[in-house]
Amino acid sequence: MPAKVRNLLDFGLYIYNSGYMEQESAILALAALAQSTRLDVFRLLVKHEPDGLAAGDIAKALAVPQNTMSAHLAILARAGLVMSERKSRSIIYRANLVTFQDLTSFMVDDCCGGRADLCAPTAVCKPARGKRAKVKA
Repeated sequence: MPAKVRNLLDFGLYIYNSGYMEQESAILALAALAQSTRLDVFRLLVKHEPDGLAAGDIAKALAVPQNTMSAHLAILARAGLVMSERKSRSIIYRANLVTFQDLTSFMVDDCCGGRADLCAPTAVCKPARGKRAKVKA
């Protein structure tokens, strides 16, 4: 392997190991969610896991024009937060929960100085609104 290619590969490993690429992915995902319609889309798709929703149904549910919805879905897809699959004449979108879990893990990676027992609650899904567990003070 030529030295120039080997150096580029080493540089790529350095970027990966430095956390830079992970940070860039987190910034991209957070930026995608930092807009109210896209946040609503992602939350709607999470509610409809694992079946997903057709693009038209998403637009209808959120009262957003289809061409505008396409742009929002494209931004979420570029950030890795949604996946799409063609089924017949429809494109079905699903939330990419693995990417979202990676994002939340990245955000709390250094929580409480590495003491996981202090970072409660640890459950991925919280109870429905109004049914939260009472915490003793």
